Amino acid sequence: MTLIVLGSANTDSTVTVERHPRPGETVMGGDVVVGTGGKGANQALAAAREGARPVFVGAVGADAGGTELLAALDGGGVDTALVERRDDAPTGVALITLDRDGENSIVVAPGANGRLAPERVTAAIAPLLDAGTVLLAQLEVPLPAVEAAAAAVAAAGGRVVLNLSPSRPVPDALLAVCDPLVVNESEASDLTGTVVADASSAAAAALALLERCRSAVVTLGGEGAVLARRAEGGAAESAAVPAPRVPVVDTTGAGDAFVGAVAAELHRGGDLVTAVERGVAAGSAAVQWRGAQPPRD
Repeated sequence: MTLIVLGSANTDSTVTVERHPRPGETVMGGDVVVGTGGKGANQALAAAREGARPVFVGAVGADAGGTELLAALDGGGVDTALVERRDDAPTGVALITLDRDGENSIVVAPGANGRLAPERVTAAIAPLLDAGTVLLAQLEVPLPAVEAAAAAVAAAGGRVVLNLSPSRPVPDALLAVCDPLVVNESEASDLTGTVVADASSAAAAALALLERCRSAVVTLGGEGAVLARRAEGGAAESAAVPAPRVPVVDTTGAGDAFVGAVAAELHRGGDLVTAVERGVAAGSAAVQWRGAQPPRD
């Protein structure tokens, strides 16, 4: 019974600006702050903060950035035995601008993350698979690796949690095993072809997604999240989980904190409503610190 987190690990370089530049424009910012990040690493650490001992599957370069990332994961309670260190690519890098309202804009250079091969992933996780396995994945690593891992976990009777971020087209076969599929408003809009702008439209989108996945969660930033699932009799149902009002410092890691907490609760055996409640609480805490990962205790 293992929680596997398949995903990216990056070195984050963040600069604070008064506002994000328009195309072709240069703006002046503050000092660059370098830290550890990557959606996969962030989500693994978030799950560990919820009491899980996740196994992280990913790739870093044979460089100082990779060493620092592994130390951060190890120190945060994540098992890094299956992280690949590559000498043919650098550790991934995320370039982040953060405005005065705490909103971010991010460009990712994947580096070693982009070399993660599906056959290597399936071989690595094979000994961990059983009906109690939970796989948490996102899309900052190659899609074939995610597809292969999800298929292997589903075949073993385990549970697949997919955070469809960054948004991209994915095969129906991958969506079909997601329990849940986790998307934000823009990702839900991309999938359903409708505008998702509030709790009501998010609930409608989540219910529509049940035609393509086993359960769905749509996150709404400071408004919380909505979920849709099948009740015991097979009827579709939705529920909303509001977020508390908190001061916002930096939104960079909030979505990853949410997803990591959801996966940890599901791995513990909690139901989807409880998992989303834990996720909303974790995301609300994450916006109150600067950077994608929490300060070291």
